[in-house]
Amino acid sequence: MWKIPLARLWSTGMPPGSLARHLVLRLFPAVFVLVVIDLGATWVMTRKVSLESWLLRDIFWTMVVGQIVLVLLFAWVLVSGVQSGLASINRLSQEIRQRSIEDLQPLDVAGLPTEVAPLVTHFNDLLIRLDDSMQAQKRFIGHAAHQLRTPLAGLKLESELMLQRTLPDDVRSRAERIKTVTDRMIRLGQQLLVLARADSSTRPQDSFKRVDLSEWVRESAAEWIPQARTRHLDVQLSAPSEPVWVDVDPILLEELLSNLIDNALRYGEGATAVKLQVSANPPSLSVEDDGKGINPNDAERVFEAFYRSPQAVAEGSGLGLAIVREIARAHGAWWNLSSRPAFPGTRVTLVFPGPRIGARFTRQE
Repeated sequence: MWKIPLARLWSTGMPPGSLARHLVLRLFPAVFVLVVIDLGATWVMTRKVSLESWLLRDIFWTMVVGQIVLVLLFAWVLVSGVQSGLASINRLSQEIRQRSIEDLQPLDVAGLPTEVAPLVTHFNDLLIRLDDSMQAQKRFIGHAAHQLRTPLAGLKLESELMLQRTLPDDVRSRAERIKTVTDRMIRLGQQLLVLARADSSTRPQDSFKRVDLSEWVRESAAEWIPQARTRHLDVQLSAPSEPVWVDVDPILLEELLSNLIDNALRYGEGATAVKLQVSANPPSLSVEDDGKGINPNDAERVFEAFYRSPQAVAEGSGLGLAIVREIARAHGAWWNLSSRPAFPGTRVTLVFPGPRIGARFTRQE
């Protein structure tokens, strides 16, 4: 008559996969063995050992030493059982710690105790809703930026046509301001589209191509020479003669280099040259200038979207280095910014993981 209640109590109180069930199954055999050893030692002392020759002190210390050994063995069994029961939770904690801030994929609940699994399931639901919200926001930004391109391009064309005519000075001044603002808004829209494209969840790695970083930088940097000369700056390149192969998205990499050079031209106050350096081992790209540098307080925030230093004199949207960061993340690259006093100017360095198509690394400083 006790079989059914005991079985029901066992299944309801300690269901399969629960931590309590694991501990009972793990600890009960060891505790049973310890109890048997204790009873066996007591039986030997009372039945097989002649106590006439023993002093009470000998019996006392024998019992004390025996109990201490049993307590230590029981403690060891208990600690090992608890550690084995919590191994899956420690694995989950390690997985969360190693995740990047962009990884909102659900956590694996396989192997977790039934007491913890509901908590992780609800947490996964929260991650899914948060990821859906972020994706909707990014899609909205991308669509809005795309839809604004056509009217902005039309506005730019109209302002350029106006400027080709003979206009009063005040009208010409207004038309030039309209064209300048339009150019800035078109550039901002392009940057927002690049941010959406560089998002790691869109798998830019699927469009990776193997390119020679040295040759690619030579061709891309050459397009910036005329603009640099208008600012009285030299563009210098140092690259090895042998190929430096990397797997990249050419469009994103073009935007990355453009933002780095554009930042050096805009904000490198007092600079005389912009230097580009390509290294082979490991594959890396550095863009530096010898200007006044970046304030140490701003150096930690310049990679944030829409952040502009209070000391910045040139106009900008605050997205340049944020785009560099997102593109670097999409390529699994490590990045670093050095400025005064450690470096005479400003230098941004990116280290690529090398030719490994589809690699999904997330490296940062």
